[in-house]
Amino acid sequence: MSEESRARFAAEARAEEPSLELLCLLIGFEAGLEAPPERLDEALAPSFDALERLASVVRAALREASLDADMTDAAPAETAAVLAGALAGSADLRGGPGVYKRLESSLLHEVLRRGRGLPITVAAVWIAVGRRVGLPVYGVPLPGHFVVGVGDPTGEHVLVDAFHGGRILSTEDTEALVAQAGYRLSPDLLRAASPQDIVLRTLANIRNWAAARPEHARTQLWATELSLLLPRHPAQLRLERAELLVKTGHFVEGAAEMEEYATILDAFDPESAKRVRLEAKAARFRLN
Repeated sequence: MSEESRARFAAEARAEEPSLELLCLLIGFEAGLEAPPERLDEALAPSFDALERLASVVRAALREASLDADMTDAAPAETAAVLAGALAGSADLRGGPGVYKRLESSLLHEVLRRGRGLPITVAAVWIAVGRRVGLPVYGVPLPGHFVVGVGDPTGEHVLVDAFHGGRILSTEDTEALVAQAGYRLSPDLLRAASPQDIVLRTLANIRNWAAARPEHARTQLWATELSLLLPRHPAQLRLERAELLVKTGHFVEGAAEMEEYATILDAFDPESAKRVRLEAKAARFRLN
């Protein structure tokens, strides 16, 4: 990713109403998309065109169902059915075999091209398309499985599993999903996710994918660095970046960041601060 595209990512992440699809698409410049700074929009255009084509499919489905464009009088289940028919049905957007093994499944431009992705990236398409056609669609970050909410998050709504063809989830279905991740269903698990929340979780998926594959340490590094550009992120990511810098051969820079992080830890976790300083010392020895 160029300095220009990273700066754009950071600025969008701090916007009053950040664009989820733009943030997700800018991640692609770390993973293969290329463009000089003055042509970023040109490189993004095919993905935005793909989203608009999907929005056109939904608009046509709304007309066929004789529903108002703003859906003010439609029940959430009816709205969800239209979306499922258009996106999972007509456009064949869903999950699929092997998606968890592919980095492309976390990259929005690849999901738009292939029609297959992780639950969170398929949901991101639903959200982006919903925004284009004025439908009340939002993300719900259930533990272990990201789903879509349709309707009013604080009122009447339904939950939809976009990954599995747009299936509407009953309360029992949702309870079973969160139970698989070791949780009990509670209201706080059903909160609407902000664009920054969705991007942070998408980057966490990329980090986890790369962490399981040591040869992709540089991928883990850029996903960590982008996460640090978001206004809210786990403080632990600073140490993760430092350790990845060392792993990728940037010993001095990594050691320096470890020492800075250890200074922060001194105030509330001196034992961990000591351990981090030992890591920094070991990193500096690797220069010899």
